[in-house]
Amino acid sequence: MSNKGRARIDKEYTPGGKVHGVTFDGKLVWYARDTEIAGVDPETGEVVRRIAVRADAGTAFDGEHFYQLAEDKIFVVRHSDGQVVRELPAPGKGIDSGMAWADGYLWVVQYEQRKIHKVDAKTGEIVKTLSTDRFVTGVTCVDGALWHGVSDESGPAELRRLAPDGSVEESIVFDDPKVFVSGIESDGKGGFWCGGEAGKLRHVKKSAARS
Repeated sequence: MSNKGRARIDKEYTPGGKVHGVTFDGKLVWYARDTEIAGVDPETGEVVRRIAVRADAGTAFDGEHFYQLAEDKIFVVRHSDGQVVRELPAPGKGIDSGMAWADGYLWVVQYEQRKIHKVDAKTGEIVKTLSTDRFVTGVTCVDGALWHGVSDESGPAELRRLAPDGSVEESIVFDDPKVFVSGIESDGKGGFWCGGEAGKLRHVKKSAARS
């Protein structure tokens, strides 16, 4: 049985527009909102930088470039000036939802298909696929471990840490049944930035263990 804990929301912003993919560059929290990637000051919740690019699903960052899902493509966008430097085919050709980058690979999730694909970030080739038992939204990597968001009508929203075979090793559960999780990203300090319903951007930590 996986280790379970409660999700504690310690910051909640509504910076404007929809919140699709979420990523973090060490200073700003970035989120995809249809026609741009917006950079949010994590202390104030204000949008302080914008990059114009089609952005309707997951977002990832490798230290130099953003990877942005847009229908059947993944745009590779230079962080410094916002220029699209190349494109990759999206594995789901329009049905992909979340995305993360780690060690030269992209993890791309497909919501209703309950799939998580490991994709070569240079070629777009799928090299591994994991399956989950609930609708999977955002995804992030923390210290080599894969985490993903869960939101559907079968239960409360969760953040889950997976074993290499895709089994659930740990979950962080939201008590409020109205909470929806879209994109997620580690803050590098044990917490997560999560997209949510009605344009919410939340910072979440794990609190006390559930009985």
